[in-house]
Amino acid sequence: MRQRDSTPAGHNGGPPATVRVLLVEDDDSIRRSVGMALDRYGYEVSAAADGLTGLEMFRDGEHDLLLLDIMLPHLDGIGLCRRIRETSQAPILMMSARGDSMDVVAGLEAGADDYIVKPVDTTVLVARIRTLLRRATFTGHPTSGDRSADDSVLTFRNLTVNTRGLDVHVDGRPVALTPTELRLLLEFVAAPGVALQRQTLLREVWDYGWDGDIRVVDLAVQRLRKKIGADHIETVRGFGYKFRR
Repeated sequence: MRQRDSTPAGHNGGPPATVRVLLVEDDDSIRRSVGMALDRYGYEVSAAADGLTGLEMFRDGEHDLLLLDIMLPHLDGIGLCRRIRETSQAPILMMSARGDSMDVVAGLEAGADDYIVKPVDTTVLVARIRTLLRRATFTGHPTSGDRSADDSVLTFRNLTVNTRGLDVHVDGRPVALTPTELRLLLEFVAAPGVALQRQTLLREVWDYGWDGDIRVVDLAVQRLRKKIGADHIETVRGFGYKFRR
C-alpha cells in the first residue's frame, strides 16, 4: 500500500492524520480490495496473509488498529487476537464469514472489540473503524460516586476509577483495560445503581443503533468482570446490567 503523510485528508472523509492499520487476511482478493478501500480513506495499511506473519508485523511496528480475519493459516485470528492482547490494548476489529456465530463469540472472548461480517461493506467498515478510534482517544469526565478530594477519582469498595486520568486500580493495583472496556466501565460508574439496557450500552459505547449485536455487550462485560471483579457488575435478567455502589 502507498504511504500517507500526516496532512489532513481531503473530501473523501479520511482521518485527519495518519492512522496505521494492520490488516491480516488470507484471501488475496479481499486483502487487496479492503486495503485499497482503506487507502482511499487515508489510512496507512500494512497487510499480512497469515497469522504468524501478522504477529511478526505487529511486534515489529506500531499500529493504531488491527483488522483480523478469523480463519487464517498457521495462527488463526482468535489465537492472534489473544497473543496481541498479551501486550497491547490496541483496538481490534474481527472479520467473520456470515453464519460463523461461534467464531464471532470466540473472537470477542479473546479480546476483540467488535466484528464485521464478510463480504465487507466499505462504508460500514470505515464507520466501525472510526468508532473504535474515537473510543481509543476519548477523554473521561467526572461522574457521581464516592469522590476523593480530586473530583475525578471515584472509589467503589476495592475499585478506584480516575475518570480524568483514565486510570483504574483494583486493591491498589493498576488494571489494563482496552478502550472498549474502559468506555464501558465509565458508562457504569456514571450511573451506579441504575439498570442499563444492553441496547443503551450498544448505543453509548459501540455507537450502534437498535440493530446491533448484543453479544458484544455481554462478552465485553464478561471480560470487564474478570479484570475488576465480578461482584461490581450485576446482571439484570432480561434487561441488561447494573453497577453496584
